[in-house]
Amino acid sequence: MRIAFAMLAAVAALATTPAAAQYRAPEHKAGWPGMVSGTDGIEGLDPGPELQRGRSARAMLADSRKLNVALNALQPQRKTLVDAYVISVALDSDPVFGREAREAGKVLSRRFDAAGRTVVLAGSAGNLPSELPNGSLTSLTLALARIAEVMDKEQDVLVLYTTSHGAQVGIAYHDGDEGFGILSPKRLETLLDELGIKNRVLILSACYSGIFVGPLSSPDTALFTAASSDRTSFGCQADNDWTFFGDAMINHALRKSQPLEKASDEARMMIGDWESAARVPPSNPQVSIGDHVATWLTQLEARIPKTDTPPVGRPATDALKRGG
Repeated sequence: MRIAFAMLAAVAALATTPAAAQYRAPEHKAGWPGMVSGTDGIEGLDPGPELQRGRSARAMLADSRKLNVALNALQPQRKTLVDAYVISVALDSDPVFGREAREAGKVLSRRFDAAGRTVVLAGSAGNLPSELPNGSLTSLTLALARIAEVMDKEQDVLVLYTTSHGAQVGIAYHDGDEGFGILSPKRLETLLDELGIKNRVLILSACYSGIFVGPLSSPDTALFTAASSDRTSFGCQADNDWTFFGDAMINHALRKSQPLEKASDEARMMIGDWESAARVPPSNPQVSIGDHVATWLTQLEARIPKTDTPPVGRPATDALKRGG
């Protein structure tokens, strides 16, 4: 079960090669630092504070170069089509999120015809250092800004998938003991509004992610969250391949040639069955689909591949068999 991110500890994935035997994914060992002053309270988290602490200068430069390559590779929009631009981001260094974000990028890119228009931001998948730009609040912000430059904001669509731990103030950015931050509903709302990105599919996987529904709902937004504003979600053990929500929504429902809303219904039913079998409190995934979404979603979904792809990785429910 997901718990408050200040108390989490990552478990490195098993190494499978001699090179991997020397590598351990970043672990959360130090306590969460104070992110706002004592007088700011919760309101101080609304702007989305981010703290980098003790990170190597060489590592920062290397990550900046990887991010620049990824953003510069984004293809321009096609005048005759509604294009989707996909961002899949793991905002926590626990390897489950790195694995989930990588596969989500593949699934969403295929489903929404977004080859060349997909950015995956994630730390290690557990056995080797990450080959990707790191998932952080800064990299996500820059990716959104770059997509806003190359898309037709009247015609095209942002598809954003986030996966991480969460709290009742927002989604946690937590990279080992070097990176900390909060993506609050207010911060994500402000970013998208500033950049003029109005056509949006937002799929947010974290505990308490229902807090984003009120601020982010709009006539042109399709929003799906892993939990309601007062519930945790499940399956985020560091050595998992999937969270419950990621497994159901991405690894099963969105691999099928079916409408987005029907995929969400299938995922929620699947999650409900898993949680009932595990005898855990229901996470209550949330859905908000604006009245204008069909004007662009219909065109996107007309290009969904007609053949389904099979799920990959270990089922999220395997964690229950291990007592997780």
